Amino acid sequence: MEYIIIALILLISLLSYFKIAIKFNIIDKPNERSAHTIPTLRGGGIIFWIAFLLIFVQTFPENTYLFIAITLVSAVSFIDDISPLTNRIRLSTHFIAIAIVFASLQIFSNFPIWAILIAFVIFVGIINAYNFMDGINGITGCYTIVVCSSFLYINLYVVQFSQIKLIVYPLIASAVFLIFNFRKKAKCFAGDIGSISIAFWMVYLMLQLMLKTHSVVWLLLLLVYAADTICTILHRLYLKQNIFKAHRHHYYQLLCNNLKYDHRLVSLLYASLQIFVSVIVIYFYQNNFELIFYLFLSIAFAPLYATKFIILKKHKIQIP
Repeated sequence: MEYIIIALILLISLLSYFKIAIKFNIIDKPNERSAHTIPTLRGGGIIFWIAFLLIFVQTFPENTYLFIAITLVSAVSFIDDISPLTNRIRLSTHFIAIAIVFASLQIFSNFPIWAILIAFVIFVGIINAYNFMDGINGITGCYTIVVCSSFLYINLYVVQFSQIKLIVYPLIASAVFLIFNFRKKAKCFAGDIGSISIAFWMVYLMLQLMLKTHSVVWLLLLLVYAADTICTILHRLYLKQNIFKAHRHHYYQLLCNNLKYDHRLVSLLYASLQIFVSVIVIYFYQNNFELIFYLFLSIAFAPLYATKFIILKKHKIQIP
């Protein structure tokens, strides 16, 4: 019953936000990165911050540091949705929010400085990768449901590492958001407030899991996003492009923009690939497989991404 009530509260909150977005013209207008062609309501991802607010109200003073961190990145991201900010401001905010989380998890006192610096780079990278991948209808919601479902299974059947609300609420929020986003013509987009806030939430859960199990293999629960993002960045660096500028070089953008695949089909493809990876990762972990298996799984995505270049050549597609 609790979860049904939470879903209804989130649904009403999102419908209320739509009225505010219309009134203040918070619209996502198509640009060179966009896969959509018509203006659409932006900032629907505020539902993720509202979901965490509901947790915070119920568990206060627990999760105070996490609430402060998520609120910080959500606020800056929402401002960025309305009036674009510089990369310096956005990245600085991400580093500060991660530092708050690190402090709450006592990472500064338990790990060497070199490990902390690497962790900063990895987790800020994850947050921005999540944002880069939020470009077609349904992809953020579907992918988040897969990641959260993996966390939920692990928490229930492998090792308990987090409060159940911290895992179930983003699942519910994603499902409600998809009601309006998983459409041929989406009613709303997550915006930076959505992709950044939910990415930050996933980073926190992953940190909790890694600290509990003393294992980094759980990073592979985000392997599909990571593979596309890293390979795309390398491709753009090879082309001597500014990786911070909007573009259409992601694999999903090729499938939707150039080959005209339905956004929902591509979103389900990415989610399905991550389900496959997550099942393998959890199975390997439960059966004490060596690290080499995880390394092989990671490398396997490079040739999969390389099929993008076969498509480009076959269809004589040039992406600016």
